[in-house]
Amino acid sequence: MKLKTEDIQPNGQGSPVVDGFDRKILGEMVRDARQTYGDIGKSVGLSAPAVHERVKRLKAAGTITGTSAQVDAHAIGKPFLAFVHVNSKGWGKSERMMRLREYPEVEELHSVTGDTCVIMKIRTADAQAMEQFLAQIYALPGVQGTKSYVVLSTYVERPVQAEVTEEWPEIPLPPE
Repeated sequence: MKLKTEDIQPNGQGSPVVDGFDRKILGEMVRDARQTYGDIGKSVGLSAPAVHERVKRLKAAGTITGTSAQVDAHAIGKPFLAFVHVNSKGWGKSERMMRLREYPEVEELHSVTGDTCVIMKIRTADAQAMEQFLAQIYALPGVQGTKSYVVLSTYVERPVQAEVTEEWPEIPLPPE
């Protein structure tokens, strides 16, 4: 059995070098990709043509892999969010397990270390739809069990951030 692995993203390997200006540009684009190069330039301290050249280079290097719309889950009828840990015999990356990427309910699919093989971020309409999705997972050969963690509230949900924390500020504790 030969697995298609060309679109699997390794963790922390082969990333091109980006400088501080690139990170600021990427940060602005993540915040609002609809900005003009002039607007981004004003925010990061570069001219519009300089921003345009850097963005072209970042795209060519594969650092910018595309742009996408951020969609409100409630507005499209998919407010039920859960993280599902899948335990399987052997390594969890079977061809059938990787085909779960085809379901629009799967927002993330990660091969991990620890006490589970795969972690998925799943978004459905409700608990009944989640149960139907879990039935698809249990139908896969080798799946021994799952643990589902239903999200009650989300405090931060965002795409990859380009900025890097140079110094970790101390977070003040409330008075006792």
